[in-house]
Amino acid sequence: MTGTPRSLDQDTFNRLRRLYIIALGAIAISLIASQILIRKYLNDQENDSRLVNVAGRQRMLSQKLNKEVLLLSQSQSDEGSEALGDTIKTTLNRWENAHQLLQLGDESQDFIVDNSPEVTSMFEAIDPEFKQVTDATQNFLFLKSTNSEDSVAIATQLKIIEANANSFLIKMDEIVNQYDQEAKDKVSALQRVELIITLFTLLVLVAEFLIIFWPSAKAMKASIHELMDAEEKAIRMAKNADILSQSKEKSVRELQALSKAMDQILLFARITPEGYITHIGERFSRLYKAQKFNINAKISDLLSPLENEQLTIDRIIAENKKSGWEGEFKTTSQTGEEIWLDVSMIPFNSTEDKPELILICMDITKRKEYMHQVEQLTKESFEEKMHQQKVISRQIIENQENEQNRIAKDIHDGIGQMLTGLKYLLESVDSSDPEKAEVKIIKLKELTSNIIKGVRTATFNLTPPELKDYGIVPALTELTQELSKLTGKDIVLFNKSEFSQRLDSLVEINLYRITQEAINNAIKYAESSHIIVTVSHSQNILSIIVDDNGKGFDKSKLKAKPDEEGGMGLTFMRERVKYINGRLFINSSPNEGTKVTLNIPLT
Repeated sequence: MTGTPRSLDQDTFNRLRRLYIIALGAIAISLIASQILIRKYLNDQENDSRLVNVAGRQRMLSQKLNKEVLLLSQSQSDEGSEALGDTIKTTLNRWENAHQLLQLGDESQDFIVDNSPEVTSMFEAIDPEFKQVTDATQNFLFLKSTNSEDSVAIATQLKIIEANANSFLIKMDEIVNQYDQEAKDKVSALQRVELIITLFTLLVLVAEFLIIFWPSAKAMKASIHELMDAEEKAIRMAKNADILSQSKEKSVRELQALSKAMDQILLFARITPEGYITHIGERFSRLYKAQKFNINAKISDLLSPLENEQLTIDRIIAENKKSGWEGEFKTTSQTGEEIWLDVSMIPFNSTEDKPELILICMDITKRKEYMHQVEQLTKESFEEKMHQQKVISRQIIENQENEQNRIAKDIHDGIGQMLTGLKYLLESVDSSDPEKAEVKIIKLKELTSNIIKGVRTATFNLTPPELKDYGIVPALTELTQELSKLTGKDIVLFNKSEFSQRLDSLVEINLYRITQEAINNAIKYAESSHIIVTVSHSQNILSIIVDDNGKGFDKSKLKAKPDEEGGMGLTFMRERVKYINGRLFINSSPNEGTKVTLNIPLT
């Protein structure tokens, strides 16, 4: 087998073509013949129906003529006899015309008669009766019109009419039946011919399939297999060919095909390795407003009027004219507008096998502007965050120092003085004087209780022992009770869902500090008399709500960021909430109180 597909033998192809033409001709002939036969049958059928109609009318006219003659023979009125005589003449005339029409036809009425020998012989047999009736009727009319008194002659004519009319009617029935039978025979013959033509057409179609289509299909199948084999060989040969050469030729063809589209869509240009323009796209020209630019000018002159930018472009082209280049550079239009281009420079050989460079560019000026804006915003945001973090850090340090000073002051002024007094009381106890010693011991007990209470208060403000030992709800219960005692305000905790689950220690201490800050804000700033702390939970969320009946505030005037003047309480709350992956909601209106909601995930 060669590398090209085998073709059908020319003689075989010509033979199949002749057979195909003969088969199609046979089918066409059968269709034409069937159409001719059907048309002829329809015409014959139409003519036969008219013959049967006229023959039937001839029977009717013979009966009508006989009846009218009898009526005239019995008429006593001259006027009635005259009218009947005219009617008989009309009927006789129609009868004679119909009799002639059935035998000879009438071309003026497109009434063609082609009687069979049987029908012709029947008309010859019926002709004597027809003549007898015609002559007798005419004689009868003559006798009646002359008012003849010869009754014998009239009776004789009536007998002739009656006898021959009956015989004519019987023979006319036979003629009508013969017409009907011949029409049926024609239908049967046509059905047989149609069946023969149908069978012939089917045989031609079967023969055409077996002789022409089936061998052609087999030959086509073999040709397709050979084509597929040839295609596989071509693919294998293509894979073994020089890949670089193939890709270069393909690139040239694709560039030629897409050149016009690239001119319309891309910033597209072709230049020589020295940087001179050989082709430039419409969008490129419109962007730099250089529709009438000299085609042999340097691309650097088109892209910028500035010498330093021109030198940069020429350097890039000179250094990368063989390997290609991708990158960005800034250009300046003839009107002084800065334009940033994302450039792909691709070396290729033109159809004249001359080396050229393709420039495909994108105008990224807007992107550069947006990037600059993003960088500026990022810088400003970073500086703002650094300033905010600096304020937070300073406040945290100040709060830590204040807290340490407060603790030191509480210990020095409270616990320290009480310990000094305890020391002096212990030293002044005189065991030799029991009464004075007992009074001093009572004072020692009272002073010791105060020391214990002071230590407990100091440690409570640092980390409540209930939080470490029992969890958030007992700690908050203790917090509300202690603050209620110290401030005289009605502060209560309501554990709505009976929450008793222990959480991570860092989560619990942050929950405690956030709630503590919210209660302290309600005490210090809200001027509230009632504060309700509600704890509730679902399967996934723990919620703590601090609700007061204070004076509230306008949320629009709430400081969004901390500064040197304050606003750190809310910032600390939000920082702590963010640390434990929770969410903080503050709802307040002037004179409507404040509601702080803290939600944290339990899973």
